[in-house]
Amino acid sequence: MQARSALFDLYGDYLRPRGGRAPVAALVRLLAPLGIAPPAVRTAVSRMVRQGWLHPMRLVSGPGYLLTPKAARRLDEASARIYRTGRVSWDGKFDLVLLHDPLGKRDAGRLAFLGYGALGDNAWVAPRPADEADTVLREAGVGYERFTASHAAGSPGAADVVGRAWDLPELARSYEDFVADLRPVVTSVNARSSDEEAYAARFHLVHSWRSFLFRDPQLPASLLPARWPGVSAAGFFDRHATRLRPAADRYVERCLHSVSRGRVGFSDA
Repeated sequence: MQARSALFDLYGDYLRPRGGRAPVAALVRLLAPLGIAPPAVRTAVSRMVRQGWLHPMRLVSGPGYLLTPKAARRLDEASARIYRTGRVSWDGKFDLVLLHDPLGKRDAGRLAFLGYGALGDNAWVAPRPADEADTVLREAGVGYERFTASHAAGSPGAADVVGRAWDLPELARSYEDFVADLRPVVTSVNARSSDEEAYAARFHLVHSWRSFLFRDPQLPASLLPARWPGVSAAGFFDRHATRLRPAADRYVERCLHSVSRGRVGFSDA
């Protein structure tokens, strides 16, 4: 697990509801159970500051970092998709983007994060429009046109579009692998486990689940195959994320409190 990615998870899942700020010593302590060393945390923090995700500030307990408005918006959007208690209904129309030039890898990834799939080098489609898509394309410096598209009578169906834009068989296998890989991690935590163990297990669960934000456009049920594995995987995630949350929250609170009291426990924090 990379430190920068873990920091996004930490801020989004635990620190955003607590004001979106934390001392650097607490960041070090909270990523230690995941095997991330203090120097890696500090390097990742510096990078996130340069990229405009974090803002340095002075807290009572020492140097700290606050989420920028841009980061807060992105994490709120991601949280709404991570904890997907339901799917948005579909009106039968796609958001179609035609580009004047192909996107680079970074900007293509940003568009995929918003739920768009590529029909070709210069055409992208999504089951619903994302407001941020215009921002991504403007920042990419690529000219484009954007349309609301529906099928004409007699043309291939929506399933044909979906099959071209997204590799659903591969996505289905990824959901099955997610459950198989994470089941032993989360079921090993029981009433005898420590809060730290519950926190680490839940962190790995959320971190793995978050990767689907870049791959799954959250298509409506009418566009998915029968017995879609993503549905059972979402249920698995919801059950264990909820079950482990109280113990994980206790661990986070204890770490934040001990840092504020000066009991960090790391000589280089």
